[in-house]
Amino acid sequence: MHRTGELYGQFQTMEQQKDSATLGMWIFLSTEILFFGGLFLTYTINRHTYPGVFAEASTTLSLKLGTINTLVLIASSLTMAMAVWSAQSAKKKLIPLFLVLTLILGSVFLFIKGIEYHDKYVEHHIPGLPFQLEPGSDAATNAHAQLFFSLYFGMTGLHALHMVVGVGLLIWLLRQSLKGRFTAEYNTPVENIGLYWHFVDIVWIYLFPLLYLIDRHK
Repeated sequence: MHRTGELYGQFQTMEQQKDSATLGMWIFLSTEILFFGGLFLTYTINRHTYPGVFAEASTTLSLKLGTINTLVLIASSLTMAMAVWSAQSAKKKLIPLFLVLTLILGSVFLFIKGIEYHDKYVEHHIPGLPFQLEPGSDAATNAHAQLFFSLYFGMTGLHALHMVVGVGLLIWLLRQSLKGRFTAEYNTPVENIGLYWHFVDIVWIYLFPLLYLIDRHK
C-alpha cells in the first residue's frame, strides 16, 4: 500500500491515522472484554453453586507464586508505560531499554506460570487425568474440583496465550525501535501495543483474587 513516510495513503494526516488506529485497538479490546467476560460469568456461577469445593481447590494453588506473578505484571505495566512515554517524548535511546525490561518481566511471568502448571501435573490436579483433590476425597468433591481446575487452566491458559502474543508484539516493537522508527510525531504502534499489554495485565489483576484468594481469610 502506498505511504509517505509513516503516513499511509488512505489517511490525510498523521493525527487521523493515529485516531483510526487507536479506535481500532479499543474496538478489539472491547471484544476481548466480552470474551473474558463469558469466562468470568461461568466461573462466578459455578463458584456460587459449589462454594466449598471451589474454596478447597483454590487453597491448593500457590499463593506465593501467584503473588509474585502479580507483582511482576504490575512492574511490567510500569516499564511498558515508560516505553510509551519515551516514544512520545522522542527519547529514542530509552525506548528499547524499557521494552527489554517489559519483555524480561513478561517472560518471568510465563516461566513462573509454567512452574505452577507443572506442580498441578505432579499433584494430579489436571482434569481428565487420574484426578484426586485430596487423599480420600469422594467422587462428588473430585468432580466439582475438576470443574474448578478446568476453569483455572482455561482462564489462566488463555491469559498466558495473550501474554505470548504480547511478547511477540514487544519483540517487533524492539526491532523497530532499534531502527529509530518511533518519534514524537509517530509512536502509534508503541501506544497501541501498550494498551494491549495493560489490558492483559488488568485481566490478571481480576484472575488473581478470583482463583487464588477464595476464602483465604478464614
